[in-house]
Amino acid sequence: MNKAEMVAEVAKVLDSKKAAEAAIDSILEGIAGALKKGDSISLVGFGTFKVQRQKARTGRNPKTGETLQIKAKNVAKFVPGKSLKEAVN
Repeated sequence: MNKAEMVAEVAKVLDSKKAAEAAIDSILEGIAGALKKGDSISLVGFGTFKVQRQKARTGRNPKTGETLQIKAKNVAKFVPGKSLKEAVN
């Protein structure tokens, strides 16, 4: 499902594509903003979005085989909740 399909699903409940798109954009901006500050977002039953630090490491350029140093960085991580795990299985 892409964003347009999600907007269409939410619009069925809200009776407006414009309102559905605004709601989805607001949620995504809220999640991104919290992660940018280093906070985590827990949605009980669905899962948790959090920021994790990835250490610097040595990598390899697949085209040339040359080794290179990859810098440390923050990455977004999602851990599914129990209800979501059960719904998928």
